[in-house]
Parts: sequence; structure tokens; C-alpha cells
Amino acid sequence: MQTLTDQDIELLLDPVRLISVITEAFQVRYGSVLQPQRIQMKLPHGIFLVMPCADISGRTLGTKFILVPSESGKPLQSTYLLMDGVTAEPRLLIPANILTDLRTAAASAAATRALARMDVRVLGIFGTGRQARAHLRVLPIARHFERILVCGSDAKRTTAFAREMSDLLKTKVESTGARTIASEADVLCTCTSATEPLFDGAWLKPGAHLNLVGAFQPHTREVDDATVIRSRVYVDTYEGCLSEAGDLLIPLMRGAIAREHVRGDLHDLFSGKCPGRESALDITLFKSVGCAIEDLVTAELIASAVAT
Repeated sequence: MQTLTDQDIELLLDPVRLISVITEAFQVRYGSVLQPQRIQMKLPHGIFLVMPCADISGRTLGTKFILVPSESGKPLQSTYLLMDGVTAEPRLLIPANILTDLRTAAASAAATRALARMDVRVLGIFGTGRQARAHLRVLPIARHFERILVCGSDAKRTTAFAREMSDLLKTKVESTGARTIASEADVLCTCTSATEPLFDGAWLKPGAHLNLVGAFQPHTREVDDATVIRSRVYVDTYEGCLSEAGDLLIPLMRGAIAREHVRGDLHDLFSGKCPGRESALDITLFKSVGCAIEDLVTAELIASAVAT
């Protein structure tokens, strides 16, 4: 078994290729993998997640292990084990923090390609952590943006983050407030650990597209009922989002929306089984809690790069 480092992942994982691989996975391979709903174990110091996935052809088998600390500010820790699909012999042990960051952002980028208007100009990011950083890096692959806005929970930290990302991306990243992002962003990504809505859904501009990636528990959410009600909603998987995503479960339980308000999952969307955006004025919303097929195909992509 070969063990990789974070530095290896940065060198080996091409975000452009990853977007294509994740799109193809949901479009073509979705029916040929087994991915049971992830195990969530509540520990005194956090939540431990186990996410297995197997290609039924015997091609590969893999599992991701994640610890999400309960203490604010402590980093998430994840590891991926890629195995032979028939013998379960370990092939690669991958530190999976960067893997998770990039595959999540790549799924958002793939959804953005399918749902966002072609004439978008402004990208808005809520959050200043790892996922915010990954989305700032990857989303411009899906669409061209003339302005990039960021908003975090702490103004001073947000300003420093905007300055850092401006230097890294070689383009201006502006620090601003929640209302500005909600009302001006054509593509808006929520990448936070928030448990309550970040903005008033009435502020959203017609034609916007949203990627929601932060909340993954039934009692937590990043957007309010108004946002969900106004949006054409899509999910990465029905099973995950309709059991874990408070962004959808809370308005569902309140009767603010019906189950049919969720138009489709990524397989439906990418394979043409459900329509996407139908009007330039539609607000589209992609809710992601993460799923095991994304991790498996990302690990396969890394393994392929190692082999070459």
C-alpha cells in the first residue's frame, strides 16, 4: 500500500479534470456503485463519519473516515483508503482533507455549469475556511467572473482572507457584507459552519444560482425558508440531503415546501432526466452534503495520476 501526503494531492489532483470526472460519475456511473448512507457517530468531541463506496464491477472499493470536531476553530480531519475492488487489498492511503475540499468544490462547479446563467458576472462566497478557499479556486473554472465577493463571520478575518486570496488568485477579491453578496452575486456559495441562515432570502437577485455546502445536520442550515421557496432545488443525492440537510428538512417539516420542491439529484440533472434552469429569472439552488461516489472517483483520479 502506498501512502500519500497533502503535498502529493496538491500536485496530483487537477481541478479541471476533477470537475469532468465528477460530472461523468453522476451521469454514467451512478447506477453502478454501491454507496450506503454514511454512518454518523456522535462522540464527546465531535462527529465521526464513515463513507464507503464500491464499484459493483469490482473496479475499486474505498472508504473515507472523517472527524468533524465540535469545538469551533478546530480543523476537520479525514483519511481515504482506496482498495482493490475484488480482494479489498489496500492500494492507497490518502490524507483526504484536500481531497474533500476539492471534490466538494468540483461538485459545486459541475452543478454551476448545469444550472447557472452563462452571463454571470459576480461570484459571492460566504465563509473564510478551507471550503471557501477551494470554491474560490475552482468555481472560476465553471464560469467567468468579473467580481469576487467574500463574507465571513468576523470582519477583520474576512478582510485578511480577501487580501490573501487576491494575492493567490491574482485577481481582486472584495471583503463585504451579507446583504451585498446576497443581492449582487450571480453565483453564491455558502461554505460555513453556520447553524442559522446567513441572509434574508428576499435579498436574492432574480436569476441567481446558489451552492450550499456547509450544513450537514438536520438542525443546522445556512439559508432561510424564503431562499428555498424562491428556488428551483437540486441535491447531490436524495438519500443524503433528505435525511441530513437542515436547509431542506426544516422548511419541509414546517410545511413551507413539499417533497416535490426538490426537482432532481445530480444524476437526474446531468443525465437529462429532469430539466434545469428554464428561465433567466429562475433562482436555482444546489444543496450538497457530500456523497461517497465523489470521494471514490476522486481517489481513482489520484491513483491514475500516481500510476503515470
